[in-house]
Amino acid sequence: MIRWAGIVVLLLTSVAQANAPASSRRPVAREDVFPAALPSLAPERSLRPKKRSYAVQRRAQMAGAATTAVVATPKQTAPKPAAQPQMNSARSAVAPARDAEPIVSARRKGTKDSGIGKVCKDRKLKGAKVGKVPGKLNGCGIKKGAIKLYSVSGVTLSQPVVMECDTAKALKKWVEGGMDKSVGRYGGGVVELKVAAGYSCRTRNSRPGAKISEHGKGRAIDISGFELKNGNTISVLNDWSRGKKGRILKKMHKEACGPFGTVLGPKADRYHKDHFHFDVAKHRGGSYCR
Repeated sequence: MIRWAGIVVLLLTSVAQANAPASSRRPVAREDVFPAALPSLAPERSLRPKKRSYAVQRRAQMAGAATTAVVATPKQTAPKPAAQPQMNSARSAVAPARDAEPIVSARRKGTKDSGIGKVCKDRKLKGAKVGKVPGKLNGCGIKKGAIKLYSVSGVTLSQPVVMECDTAKALKKWVEGGMDKSVGRYGGGVVELKVAAGYSCRTRNSRPGAKISEHGKGRAIDISGFELKNGNTISVLNDWSRGKKGRILKKMHKEACGPFGTVLGPKADRYHKDHFHFDVAKHRGGSYCR
């Protein structure tokens, strides 16, 4: 019996070995089954309550102030400046109004002509005192009492002119009489004299060897045109023989004979086609007008 039992056990063992699997059934490692880590369930931010607001409230309570007043009071900030209206670049480049005070720019402190006011003891003559003007040529210059004239009887000069007081007074007499009388209400009247020349140390018509011009003595002024209140212009060169403007110019030229010793215009010579020349030179037969 014992012998047969041993034979049975041996046969069963052989069968078990024949049916055994080719590979081991050992459990696979966990990382091989789940290649990616499982997502964490922890929150990204700490859920721990902030203590700053509680500390603020505690300090407020210790100071005897209401907790809500401390917490609700917003942080004070500087007020924002009011928004400035944006201007069109084209409009910002527009020049100031033409009818502005004619001599305001020269009143700026520190400028050479800051002493503008009444000159030649006449409140209608606005300018600055210059004093003596030395001449570069023999016969030129102003010995004393020279002024720089900016406006006369409310009419602006397009550029300030250095001259003697006698010349300024003659100009005022003509502006208030002959010029205003000639223009009348046309275009609202003259607001500016277009100055072509004032003091200039040179010979007559700048010709070599000629006598010193009255311009070189501060006794003359050249005027090329007149700006009217409505913005129009009367030009000696363009309007001398044209319609109403031409008639006004010829009347102005005629009315200057008397206040000035010499009056020259487009009919005088080729040097005066584009302007009036006025000076206070004295002639034996009275005023010389051409």
